[in-house]
Amino acid sequence: MAQLKTKVFLYCEANGKTVNFGSDVLLQDDGSGAYIKEWNVSGLAKPSDSQIASYETAGNAKETDGGVRRARRGSYLSVTDQLDLLYKDMVAEKLDTTGEWAKKIKAVKDANPKS
Repeated sequence: MAQLKTKVFLYCEANGKTVNFGSDVLLQDDGSGAYIKEWNVSGLAKPSDSQIASYETAGNAKETDGGVRRARRGSYLSVTDQLDLLYKDMVAEKLDTTGEWAKKIKAVKDANPKS
């Protein structure tokens, strides 16, 4: 189940607004589930429960994608090391899928596929 924060973010984004969860929207969970405690998004009405619920699927996809991105980020080589591999591939005339850089990137993507 997508977090309320993600669904509120998507609701605002769909309505052309950016949201600051420190001042525009305050969420609270008193033990019985998260809810919108305060809504101060200028020019946008506070969403109803059904409007928030309509972002469940998109919220799940966004959170899954975020997890994949975090996993990949931790697995990629540093930018310096990637540039070094690209240079070596360039000198070896392997700027295609047979180069070491491409192989390393493919291994990370294969290990952390997007849905």
